[in-house]
Amino acid sequence: MITLSMKDLIAEHGVVGAGGAGFPTAVKLTARAEMLIVNAAECEPLLHKDKELLVHHWPEVRRGLEIALQRVGASRAVIGIKEKHEKLIRRLQKALPPDTSLHSLADAYPSGDEFILVYDITGRVIPPGGLPIHLGIVVCNVETLFNIGCERPVTHKFLTVAGAVRRPSTLRVPIGTPLADVIEAAGGSVVPEFRVLVGGAMMGRLAGGLDEPVTKTTGGLIVLPASHPLIARYSLGWRQVGRKAKSACDQCSFCTELCPRYLLGHPIEPHKAMRSVAFGRHNPEIGLPVYSAPASEGLYCCGCNLCSLFSCPEDLDPKEVCLFNKSNAKREARDTGNREYRPHPLINARRVPTARLSRKLGLSSFVDEGALSDKELRPARVVLPLVQHIGRPCTPLVKVNQRVREGELVGAPPNDALGANLHASITGTVRSVSPEEIVIEG
Repeated sequence: MITLSMKDLIAEHGVVGAGGAGFPTAVKLTARAEMLIVNAAECEPLLHKDKELLVHHWPEVRRGLEIALQRVGASRAVIGIKEKHEKLIRRLQKALPPDTSLHSLADAYPSGDEFILVYDITGRVIPPGGLPIHLGIVVCNVETLFNIGCERPVTHKFLTVAGAVRRPSTLRVPIGTPLADVIEAAGGSVVPEFRVLVGGAMMGRLAGGLDEPVTKTTGGLIVLPASHPLIARYSLGWRQVGRKAKSACDQCSFCTELCPRYLLGHPIEPHKAMRSVAFGRHNPEIGLPVYSAPASEGLYCCGCNLCSLFSCPEDLDPKEVCLFNKSNAKREARDTGNREYRPHPLINARRVPTARLSRKLGLSSFVDEGALSDKELRPARVVLPLVQHIGRPCTPLVKVNQRVREGELVGAPPNDALGANLHASITGTVRSVSPEEIVIEG
């Protein structure tokens, strides 16, 4: 029997959403829901860590699932997993807890987006600006449930290292480990000049440097040659994005027709966002006033990047324009009411197969494997950012030259504010403490 004090343990252990923005899990599980959905879709090309957790750590994931089910009071759980994992699906079917089922998903992108995932499993559409809980649903990532089920402080992160490395693999590394150490654990790069995408090829970002630390939300590293087209795309600034939008967008509307949120019936049309730039309705760099964009021009963009990296025949960046507009859109346009949204009749026909996406991104030449490695990383130094979650930064609880042990609390949100506890990921000595980070040497 799981006691109510488990909520306090989840908060105490610093568990956050490991597959997204890092929302504190203890807060999420205070909701009352009818259904819990486990997001095991893992739709980014080349990433494998959720699948590997289900293969090698199912007991911990199952334990976390049972705890989460009781916390939200849900009567049933559904695990959304891609149908291509036939062997794993057969294995899980024999070990599911009561009132838990599997739902097979197409091998398409972005099946891991929780709006798409909820629709695929329930046939219902989360309203624009809403959350799964508006439909009585809570969604948790596989690794989040693993961290709950371990019932200990979150000190390590699972992530896949893929692309131009000698041994593409999934690794378990101490939080705060430099990216350079992680890449070296995967055999190092096979090219002399390379850059790293943190998080994935579609929704990731360029790493600021190889000394950047792994955080609680780092899901993967894609190592690519410095000359790879994706690196060039992620290096564009707003001035280049805007110039391209003005000069080359012919309003074909492919970006809208393949937009996953548009296909759900949400009021978003990326081609209209591109039109707003082409007609000069806003350009903060040359002094024009910021344009207060209507909702259809970006408010409901999920940032999946399908419009920019797959749909647009001119290789433009509707996603960046949508996200710019999103920050200036009419907030009153949000809709979390009871209206039923009707998806596009061709929503299933317009799914983008992952294999086709990989070819378009120039990733199909890389090995699409990520077996869990038993290699244990022991970094000499970890850097723990005080913000690895949604909410307020942690307040440091340690001092320079203080000796700490792995799992010891080193930071906490101020005055019970929204946030997540931070623990030492290695045993060692605190070498520096600042408002941004804590550095520990092993």
